[in-house]
Amino acid sequence: MNGRDMYRVEDKDKKRRFGIGIGFGIGIGIGIGIGRMGWKSLGEGRVEKFKANARSPKMKLWIIRATTMVLLWTCLVQLTALGDTWGPRVLKGWPSSFTQDSHSATALDVKFLPTAPARVLPPKRVYQNNGYLMVSCNGGLNQMRSAICDMVAIARFLNVTLIVPELDKTSFWADPSEFEDIFDVNHFITSLRDEVRILKQLPPRLKKRVESGIVHTMPPVSWSDISYYHNQILPLIKKHKVVHLNRTDARLANNGQPLELQKLRCRVNFNALRFTPQIEYLGRRVVQLLRRNGPFLVLHLRYEMDMLAFSGCTQGCKTDEVEELTRMRYAYPWWKEKIINSELKRKDGLCPLTPEETALTLRALNIDSDIQIYVAAGEIYGGQRRMAGLASAFPKLVRKETLLGADDLQFFQNHSSQMAALDYLVSLESDIFIPTYDGNMAKVVEGHRRYLGFKKTILLDRKLVVELIDRYTSGSLSWDEFSGAVKAAHTAARMGSPKKRVVLPERPKEEDYFYANPEECLQPLESEPLSILR
Repeated sequence: MNGRDMYRVEDKDKKRRFGIGIGFGIGIGIGIGIGRMGWKSLGEGRVEKFKANARSPKMKLWIIRATTMVLLWTCLVQLTALGDTWGPRVLKGWPSSFTQDSHSATALDVKFLPTAPARVLPPKRVYQNNGYLMVSCNGGLNQMRSAICDMVAIARFLNVTLIVPELDKTSFWADPSEFEDIFDVNHFITSLRDEVRILKQLPPRLKKRVESGIVHTMPPVSWSDISYYHNQILPLIKKHKVVHLNRTDARLANNGQPLELQKLRCRVNFNALRFTPQIEYLGRRVVQLLRRNGPFLVLHLRYEMDMLAFSGCTQGCKTDEVEELTRMRYAYPWWKEKIINSELKRKDGLCPLTPEETALTLRALNIDSDIQIYVAAGEIYGGQRRMAGLASAFPKLVRKETLLGADDLQFFQNHSSQMAALDYLVSLESDIFIPTYDGNMAKVVEGHRRYLGFKKTILLDRKLVVELIDRYTSGSLSWDEFSGAVKAAHTAARMGSPKKRVVLPERPKEEDYFYANPEECLQPLESEPLSILR
């Protein structure tokens, strides 16, 4: 016990003794006072008269009341003196009469729950802070997810403090979600504190400067290695104290980075970016509902309205639908490519497979028609008309909206990133994952499933598949020939098995994406993934 603690103990003991002394003194003092006033100051005759009156009922009642008041006052003074020691303990354990019954019930239930072991936090990294980095992520959930990983790694190597990233609210989806609405922000901060200092907001002085518009804002150069940030961005941070990077997608190169940086990108992605407890809970619930009926396949059917408008892919759409999608593409200035030849783009394998093409492909791969297929997607453009063929071939077609009730999803409505987070969790747990387009979610889920033990992920060769489909539908290929060719094209190399990441130094946009195959972080394959092909 140090000196300060000894003084505190002595102080509490003095208060206790002081309270007891006051209470005892008041009681004795009042008693003596009554004796002196009642017996000594009165004459002898009056004494006898008082003794006689004391035997009357009214006098007895008065004496009892006076004694009770003395005792109550003594107890009150003592409790006040002991309040520092006893008060908090008593009040915390005493249910308030103003607390709702549900809250009381919850408080009572907590003591019956198993106690979780105390979480051991990594030690804080001690370093000289070079300044503060603010970032605004752009795009959908998984585009922002990979960008967050990059920005953490950059902040670590520049020895700067990272402010919790701002998420995109201006994209097509207009999702108002903040970082803490999707990710467990406290876990994000504490789990990385041995690598980088992360704050929820700037210190007050700097925050006031930024709010008044005094901040250096810029988009970093795409696919840059860490030397760019060290030579170009760090001097700006040291000069301005705060730098705001307003675009963060694909800003760090896939290859040629230090091994420590690559491993930190993985650590952020696979450990630090944990979804909120509410999203994690619903994800587990969906998986449990699916598991009750056996294995399941997740189909990332990227055939929503925004995808078709952006890509210009209109295969199977009606004339009025083509016009609607074209108008939508021109309505968004940042969708730069306006004139698109849908047919040529499809033949080059640059379009998502349609629901009809997807049904043929799954059948050609001998996917069991009785398997559950969870459709991880938003609203399919064309609705039931476009989904009819797929639903006919695979009757056990489900979505989160069919597995969960409206009450479960009410807080996720108009929050596309939170909905995507739910699909992400289910996709990780599926026995097979099949994306119909190689967008950001397809790539990030592919890499995460590799990290979890090279879980089966069928990566479709869309250019070959649409060519084979056209030949089959025109009658130049029989079903057996068509199915055989599709299966021959999708061997282990397209099933999420270990492979080297393709490196194209002069064409970084065309090389393999780091988050689709983070080979620096992967363990050797120990067992063959479960097969549910017929």
